[in-house]
Amino acid sequence: MAKRSLKASPAGIQQAKRAFALKGWTQENLAGEVNLKTRQPIWRFFTGQPVDRQVFMEICQVLDLDWREIAKNPPAEFLEPGETVALTLDELVAQVRSQHHDTIQHRCGILQLLDVRHPVNIDDIYVDVNILEAVANQQCLDVSALNNLDPADFNRMGLGMIDQPQIPGVEAVKNYSKLRVLGKPGIGKTTFLQHLAVQCNQGEFAPEKVPIFILLREFAQAAKRQDDVSLFNYIHQTLVRSGLTNPAQLERLLIEGRVLMLMDGMDEVINQDISATIREIRSFSDKYHRNQFVVSCRTAAQELALHGFTDVEIAPFSSEQITTFAQKWFVTLGRTANSQGQTQTVDFTADFLEKLDLPENWQFRQLVVTPLFLHLSCWLFQGQGQFPTKRTAFYKQGLDLLLGKWDENKGVTRDDTYRGFLLPQKMRLLSQLAAVTFEKGQYFFEQRVIEQYIEDYLQNLPEMTLQPEELQLESEAMLKAIEAQHGLLIERARGIFSFSYLVFQEYLTARKIVATHNLSALEQALGGLVSHITDPHWHEVFLLTAGMLRSADSLVQLMKQEVDALVAQDPHLQEFLMWVNQKSKSLPDPKLATTRAFYLALAQDSPTANQFALASTLDQGIFLDTALENLLRDFAIDHSQNFAYAHACSEALNNILVIVLDAGFYKSLQQIKEQLPASHQSQEQLETWWKNNYANWVEQLKDSVAKYRNIHHPWQFNPEQKQVLNRYYDANQLLIDCLNSNCEVTETMRKEIEATLLLTQQELDDREWQNN
Repeated sequence: MAKRSLKASPAGIQQAKRAFALKGWTQENLAGEVNLKTRQPIWRFFTGQPVDRQVFMEICQVLDLDWREIAKNPPAEFLEPGETVALTLDELVAQVRSQHHDTIQHRCGILQLLDVRHPVNIDDIYVDVNILEAVANQQCLDVSALNNLDPADFNRMGLGMIDQPQIPGVEAVKNYSKLRVLGKPGIGKTTFLQHLAVQCNQGEFAPEKVPIFILLREFAQAAKRQDDVSLFNYIHQTLVRSGLTNPAQLERLLIEGRVLMLMDGMDEVINQDISATIREIRSFSDKYHRNQFVVSCRTAAQELALHGFTDVEIAPFSSEQITTFAQKWFVTLGRTANSQGQTQTVDFTADFLEKLDLPENWQFRQLVVTPLFLHLSCWLFQGQGQFPTKRTAFYKQGLDLLLGKWDENKGVTRDDTYRGFLLPQKMRLLSQLAAVTFEKGQYFFEQRVIEQYIEDYLQNLPEMTLQPEELQLESEAMLKAIEAQHGLLIERARGIFSFSYLVFQEYLTARKIVATHNLSALEQALGGLVSHITDPHWHEVFLLTAGMLRSADSLVQLMKQEVDALVAQDPHLQEFLMWVNQKSKSLPDPKLATTRAFYLALAQDSPTANQFALASTLDQGIFLDTALENLLRDFAIDHSQNFAYAHACSEALNNILVIVLDAGFYKSLQQIKEQLPASHQSQEQLETWWKNNYANWVEQLKDSVAKYRNIHHPWQFNPEQKQVLNRYYDANQLLIDCLNSNCEVTETMRKEIEATLLLTQQELDDREWQNN
């Protein structure tokens, strides 16, 4: 059996002295680094006398020396009583991996997903994550430049932040021996570490190492219960349960760098324990620096610095990752009952991805870039076969998760920095912050600005008795708590904050309006909302507010009044609306609101498909007018060099004549068509006809269309009127969107709004007079 003491050789002493001199320490310093109470063993080490082998190895470890090169006649292996065979290092690794295999698989190989009653194999659901090597909130950006971004151009997760290069998560672990993985709540930090543990356990990653996975909050609790337990002892206790009883074997593995240390949830350690925990991680990782270390932490808690660790951040899911996750989720969890009541697996993936890309579901598309919200979306979709028609319910579920349920599901207890704030009080605070920033167009705000808003809220609480200096400190602490605990306010760049998801800022803004305490204040709040009816940034807030109101009658009525007022003072626009209504009434069995919307769009310069969205029901007459309008617009283009266009004109008129029912109009179009030159004529003949007759021929067609169909009039809107008409149309579209958003509107109010959509002020006044 190998001796239990070692002594340095003369050459080893000289090598150790040189390393000691480079450190610049005293022997007392070195003794402290090795956790010795006296410097006696250090003196014995440097004088070549026998030293306990564990102390000898630790001295060499601290001096960055290989103990075998320093020791005189080093033994090949260390054997304990009862051992009969000396294990090589590789054999020891294989033995411990085998002993610890089942523990790792049980601890890390399964996931307990939210609202799923049974565990899920991690390999069945895991999607490889990507890593941002530049942490977003360490950038220096200007808040004014960020707020000048058009929200339509925002990435709803990154809010317009510059795209950063990404690398696969496993590659980042390979690149850095000490890595701290940051990320927002629900982005997959814990699952990533569990995946690494399982991959190592199965020999797919770092097969030469022993995987150790610990939850830092559990370590901190154990250290408190057992009076300052070290990481070494905590890990040994874990391995003892797997069959490794000899601490020297663990020491050997650590000294030789054969351990993959995965420490999850630095942010989950409560404040009173975090300093001691960080000190222990620093000491442990310095002492056993040859090993691989990965620590996870929420981005907001990154001020808890770790010496020698490189910070990276988990990136939001890409489109490919979303697709992969959905495929895995529905294959693993997509079960439903058939007509016989039997459970069967149904793959909703294709339907889910198809509907996710629909324009009406873009809000969900912007939220599902994290595994947490993607799982929630898949779960809801499986139950309903579609995305929730009331997005407010989905947003509320998301906020409940971030404000507490997610931590409760994981068994995490956070520090209470809210001075006893319950969930409804937290919601009121966040709603106030969302409303005041959104009203001012602040999607990004400096830290001191948002802290001032928090102070303003706290000052208005009846029980608040803090002095100004205390209020400032309290607002700083609350901002940090909201960021670290919930991830709802996050630091986008240094000193610049925003809501983590713009949809939550919009939802909370709408909630602030709806939660107004009395009817008079609610009417005032709705009036303030309606003043933004032409601002596209407020579109979603209107829809969310309508969806949350017990009765949306007052809101849609106020919206209708605001919309009508947009064009009420312009005589030319009123004349135009009069024509729109008259044209609509000329159709057989007209749906007046729909046809008025159609002709309003048709009269615009180069109308797009979106401008016809309001006119959802088209009859044959409207199809005919569309074809004629498109043909006349095409004629306005110079085709003087394309003489074959005469044949195209003839074909277009043939297609139009098929749907013309009016005999007089049919005869007129036929006569106009017959004036076109035959396609077989020579280019010179076509050129002569084009030069002498084309302009007059087009005017005849315009006159005929105006006479028989009453369209294509030269309205000649000036730029300001065009702008007003666009705002008027968009506001009407928003009004209809609200009516169709499953909000609570009485049938009487709905019919009244539809009947008076797009009418002139005179027609509205006449209608009101008749009703009275």
